[in-house]
Amino acid sequence: MENFMYSNMDALLPLRDVVFKTLRQAILTGELKPGERLMEIHLAEKLGVSRTPIREAIRQLELEGLVVMIPRKGAQVAHMTEKSMLDVLEVRLALDELSVRLACERITDEEILKLKEACIAFEKAVETADYKNIASADVAFHDIIFASTRNPRLSQMVNNLAEQMYRYRFEYIKDSAIHAVLIKEHRIILDAISSRDADAAVKAIHTHINNQENAIIRQIRDEENSSDE
Repeated sequence: MENFMYSNMDALLPLRDVVFKTLRQAILTGELKPGERLMEIHLAEKLGVSRTPIREAIRQLELEGLVVMIPRKGAQVAHMTEKSMLDVLEVRLALDELSVRLACERITDEEILKLKEACIAFEKAVETADYKNIASADVAFHDIIFASTRNPRLSQMVNNLAEQMYRYRFEYIKDSAIHAVLIKEHRIILDAISSRDADAAVKAIHTHINNQENAIIRQIRDEENSSDE
């Protein structure tokens, strides 16, 4: 496990929040892997804190479903399951379909330009092979679409779901074999919204989410099969 890094903003947060945020990010990005035990003493030494904020952070992570408590073993990072992933993507698909329809009606020319720039930025991020950078560029592309809907409630719902979505999205992006597919899908979504063709945009986002769903299911099943061997 690599050393965790605090950001500059973390210095402004209470210690327990810094620890929670740090461990949470480590789980979402796969630094702490599914099934990995969370040893309080080890984590306290790693982060240079006492065991109390570690214990509090683990409780919060358990409430979010990122950590599970195993009898006689203690806390461990929760495995990603097909059911939890499908639940998240089912809702995300509905929100994305609504978002692109509204975007086709309400997006401004300036926002279309920003979307084009975000599409290019994603392609450049892919060239870096930095998964965090690629994930961030992917989020930025979709965020422009959500903002263009002019619907704060919709954006809020997407943001609430985004945290649950990130772990699966990150695993998907770590597969370099799909990067060319993602680039193509982003371009198709961009073209549909730029043309204000709502039906084409919905079809494109449906393909985008379905491809992600199928790829992650394969990854989850491969992990389950390897653990059974």
